Amino acid sequence: MTIRGVLFDFSGTLYRLENDGPWLADLVDEPEDLGGEREAELVRRLTAPTGPLDGLPDHLQEAWARRDLDPRVHREVHIAVFQRMGLAEATSARFYERLCDPALWRPYPDTAEALRHLRETGVRVAVVSNIAWDIRAVLRRHGVLDLVDEVVMSYVEGRIKPDPELFRLACDRLGVDPAESLMVGDSEEADGGAAEVGCRVSIVDPLPTAERPSALLDVLAAHGLR
Repeated sequence: MTIRGVLFDFSGTLYRLENDGPWLADLVDEPEDLGGEREAELVRRLTAPTGPLDGLPDHLQEAWARRDLDPRVHREVHIAVFQRMGLAEATSARFYERLCDPALWRPYPDTAEALRHLRETGVRVAVVSNIAWDIRAVLRRHGVLDLVDEVVMSYVEGRIKPDPELFRLACDRLGVDPAESLMVGDSEEADGGAAEVGCRVSIVDPLPTAERPSALLDVLAAHGLR
């Protein structure tokens, strides 16, 4: 069946949270140091799409599980995690703001080309994300917001991937049948939920952007969209 709509995940699929230098060095007023490897692992875990976070007590695990439904909870539980790791409260708050800074979300090299190609060929596009802040600021910053027909965010819709209704909602707003749609994401668990409503699913590896030059275009080609 011809694909008439493509759904993309945001983090790890179209964009990745990256920083050219240490994550905390310019934020810390007191002698705190997670070390480069610990910092990188922390950011990787904090941007994972689903699942519990190791080492959290039960009351924080509950908040962690619903963080992408409520911006207030999202902020509070992240700051609590940073404080448990030994960061001061003020540093924790500044670090949290960094995670939501559009300037630090880097597009994969083929993001714009993939979106532009789909627009030019008449394929409808939605971004479907488990997120608690407005990612349209990132799309706008990189000049691709007008290439996306719908942006479906968990905190707005009150549903979290892999809830199949989130994918059904995206397809309905695009005006395409799920059977005529492709979901592209980086998580079998979260993005694979699209298969329950009849979408095809392709998974890409959330590598650093410099290490993944053409995965999105390759997926489109594999599904006859290029």
